[in-house]
Amino acid sequence: MNWNNLAKKKKVYILISVGIVCVLSWAFITAGVITHDFKKHMASSNADEQRAIVNGIILTETKNDQKFWEIYGETGEWDSKNGIAQLNKVTANFFKDNEVTMSLTSSKGTYNSEKRDIILYNDTFIALKDGITLKADKLHWIDSRTPIVAEGHIEIQKGKQLLSTADKIVISPDYDKFTISGNTVSKVYEDKN
Repeated sequence: MNWNNLAKKKKVYILISVGIVCVLSWAFITAGVITHDFKKHMASSNADEQRAIVNGIILTETKNDQKFWEIYGETGEWDSKNGIAQLNKVTANFFKDNEVTMSLTSSKGTYNSEKRDIILYNDTFIALKDGITLKADKLHWIDSRTPIVAEGHIEIQKGKQLLSTADKIVISPDYDKFTISGNTVSKVYEDKN
C-alpha cells in the first residue's frame, strides 16, 4: 500500500484517525502528569486521619475508679493518626489516693496516647502538695511509676525557707523527694516561727 496510490477520501480518514490518536495520547499523558502529585498524595495520606481543633479539651486517665491525672487545655488540637493532643494554656492535676498531689500550669503541652506520656513546655509552674513550688521550661511525665523530669531554668521554692535554682530536677513518683542537678544554687533560710 503506497500513500500516493490511496484515494483522497482514504487519505483524509487516515489523517483524521492519526490526529484523533495524537490528541487522545496527548490528553492521556497530560492528565497523568497533572494528577501525578494528587495520586501520590492520596496514596500516602491515611484516609482515617482526623484532626480536630477544640476549645476546652480535657484529658483524663483513670483506672478502677481512681483518677491518676487530668489535663485541661484552653484550646487544643487532636491528631487521630498519631494519637497526639497539642494543648495551649494548660492546667493539670495529678492524683494519689484520689487527692491532688501536684498541680501544674503551662503555656503549651502535648499528650501522646500511644506512649502515654505528657510533656509541658514554656512557662511551666508546678505546685506540690507539701507547699513546694517549681518553675521550669519543660516537664516530662510518663506514668505514675516513673519519676517526673523537669528541665531548663529550674527554680524551686518552699515558702520563705528554701530557694534553689538548677538545670534539672527529678521528682520521685510519690512526689515526696527530688534531686536537682546542673548549675545548682541553694539558699536555706531559718524559719523564725
